[in-house]
Amino acid sequence: MSGVTPVFTVTNAPLIIGVDEAGRGPLAGPVVAAAVVLGTAIPAGLDDSKRLSAKRRGVLDTAIRSSCGWAVAVVEPDEIDRVNIFMATMLAMTRAVASLTAALQCQDCDVLIDGNMTPHQRCEDWRWPARAIVGGDGIEPCISAASIIAKEWRDRLMCDAAQRHPHYGWERNKGYGTAEHIEALRVHGPTPLHRRSFAPVSQASLL
Repeated sequence: MSGVTPVFTVTNAPLIIGVDEAGRGPLAGPVVAAAVVLGTAIPAGLDDSKRLSAKRRGVLDTAIRSSCGWAVAVVEPDEIDRVNIFMATMLAMTRAVASLTAALQCQDCDVLIDGNMTPHQRCEDWRWPARAIVGGDGIEPCISAASIIAKEWRDRLMCDAAQRHPHYGWERNKGYGTAEHIEALRVHGPTPLHRRSFAPVSQASLL
């Protein structure tokens, strides 16, 4: 999914796109990547999503999506199991950037990615200049914005999923392997949203 709001105005040429993901480590749920181009009205207080309170993150998520160009890509657990979590993350990033550049009708861009690797030469559909920045979500505002959108998007998905699968506490742990979640796996077994390639889930399947 992507969004380009009427108030969005490009501030640079070529475009500078920030990319980050949420959900590499959980035992359940998708991995989500977001791509963001900042507009002229840059929300104040952008930072690594992990350093923000839930309330502040929610406020910034709304501000980013109303003033910037953005796109989100979701890779579901079955695909994570098929290609592995690293490749699923690379695919999510590729799909998010593809959606955003298509929405903006612009392929002339530079991509800044949080971390130490990019999809370049890993995903055949990746076709943009890219630079990985370790700790980029706390350094580059466009990556910070992407980290906020990805985190909030995935949290909403997990809270919705918690209503369909109430035993696992996903509204609290967002699919991470907390003691509550591990115990629920032991008692109730895995759901279709669990990543069966992850050891705690595969082991629970054998109980």
